[in-house]
Amino acid sequence: MPARLTATLATASWLVVASLFTAGVTLAQTNAPSVGSPSEPLSPALLESLSRVMAAPDGFEDAFDAQVWLLDMQSRLARRQPEAYPSRHDRLALLERIHAEARRAQLPPELVLALIDVESRFRPNAVSSAGALGLMQVMPFWKAEIGRPQDDLHDIDTNLRYGCTILAHYLARERGDWTQALARYNGSLGRTVYPEQVMQAWFTRWWVDR
Repeated sequence: MPARLTATLATASWLVVASLFTAGVTLAQTNAPSVGSPSEPLSPALLESLSRVMAAPDGFEDAFDAQVWLLDMQSRLARRQPEAYPSRHDRLALLERIHAEARRAQLPPELVLALIDVESRFRPNAVSSAGALGLMQVMPFWKAEIGRPQDDLHDIDTNLRYGCTILAHYLARERGDWTQALARYNGSLGRTVYPEQVMQAWFTRWWVDR
């Protein structure tokens, strides 16, 4: 991991933990807004990127490190969500998809796992009160914006590709600032509760030292 990113994550970790202990925030105490809410004008660059990525062929990095990661994460997922994915085969299949889409978007797969954990608790058919759908709780308006009304946001691959592309765009826009990027993803820019939830899940349940 690059030194700059390591330092950034270490600082973020300390700030998140300090904030959580000071404010007494827990996941159960917070009701975050729906993900992807159009709280600001939609970026043409994001729409173009999403449209291009949704039309791209599938792919997955088949490397030894990825296999080690899959075995590690499937045991964590078994502890975190034993009901939705009772079999090892199902857990590995889901994690392979998450790993592939996160790497495609150049995101840490563990961060994507943490976001999914907070958003849907790994339930592909999850629907929020505002209508956000699937694992990464993507709002349906994105389909119309990029001209793909046929897309099924409950489909795991489709949902992951939308969610990862949107998050990667916001991370680039915020120049690597995870707090700001996650707040934009959640439609809660200017507030830190949702980013703190995701970062807490990342550091306490899905973190991998590299």
